[in-house]
Amino acid sequence: MFHGTVHVCHLIHSLGPGGAEQVLVDLATVAGDVGLRMTVLALVDHPTPVHEDDLRRAGVEVRNLGLGSRWDPRAFVRAERLVAEVRPDLLHTHLKHADLVGGVVATRLGLPQVSTLHVIEEGARGVALGKRWLAGRLRSRIAARTIAVSAAQREWYLSTFRADPSSLVTLYNGVVPGPPLEPSERTALRATLGADENTVLAANVSIMRPGKGHVDLLKAMAQLPPSSPVRLVLIGDGPCRSDLEQLATTDPALTDRVLFAGYRTDIATVIQAADVIVHPSYADALPTALIHALAAGLPVIAYDVGGIPEIVGSDAGVLLPVGSVSELARTTEELAGDPAARARMGSAGRARFAELFDAKIWAENLVRLYDEVRS
Repeated sequence: MFHGTVHVCHLIHSLGPGGAEQVLVDLATVAGDVGLRMTVLALVDHPTPVHEDDLRRAGVEVRNLGLGSRWDPRAFVRAERLVAEVRPDLLHTHLKHADLVGGVVATRLGLPQVSTLHVIEEGARGVALGKRWLAGRLRSRIAARTIAVSAAQREWYLSTFRADPSSLVTLYNGVVPGPPLEPSERTALRATLGADENTVLAANVSIMRPGKGHVDLLKAMAQLPPSSPVRLVLIGDGPCRSDLEQLATTDPALTDRVLFAGYRTDIATVIQAADVIVHPSYADALPTALIHALAAGLPVIAYDVGGIPEIVGSDAGVLLPVGSVSELARTTEELAGDPAARARMGSAGRARFAELFDAKIWAENLVRLYDEVRS
């Protein structure tokens, strides 16, 4: 077992908007408390590197390979040069592009590699299937440990790849909760989202792409009675946003009920303005927005898929069958009219967060894993 500070170089495809990128920011926030020194290398020079400044403010050294594509072959040479300059104790890679580059670099430099899986890649076809297979093969040959962020993801991975179960560990990501808002601050924040004291504010935090359930959510909101106090705020951006906005603005049942708030970097704060989190995603390994919901004491309504049940448990929200739009509408309306149930679920969520998903607990578990790999 090692003692003292461990220096880990994290390799990721970019520092633009994304869940995996935000995970690194949360880790950096608590790294000093657990004896962890971080360096982050990004493969691609993203036009909006929203997390780069956050990492630097947390004391993390950030480097960029300056590539225009995740699959630029120059990545191998540039990454090897930068990692050699940084001289970490080990290399931790995130997402398959970085897994491929990092696996080669780790081998050349004689460094142990740890890889974190962030998604459940079902339904891959053609070139995407080939890329997924190549990344999995390289992980199985080189990575000392592969981290699944949920038991559901681990089960999927073992059923998809020829992986050694002993090298595949389950380790929940953690998040750093935002400072609790004063009542006046919360009221002011809710006003910016079109919610007053009589509104039950439902929030969805997710990238707007196929499979995230936004269409189901809008259809469910359209089924609510006109007298319903529910207002929906959609936080996020992505390729489907314009289509979703068109759907919301052309349906009279939605025009005054739905707000598109765009991408936000202050999720831990803005989520506290909501009364309930609604997340009808069709596939998710471990959505951090729902972990933030637990930390904020908010009940969750979500589809029963992937790692979501591991976040919500049996008492921090309501899980529904995938695609059950009418049940989604009914459950949202029922919780809107039952503040006691919302409070009960929120209290259970806070307890689950403290036990399983606090960022410091996660960081401590990571450091133990790093020490195990280095020993």
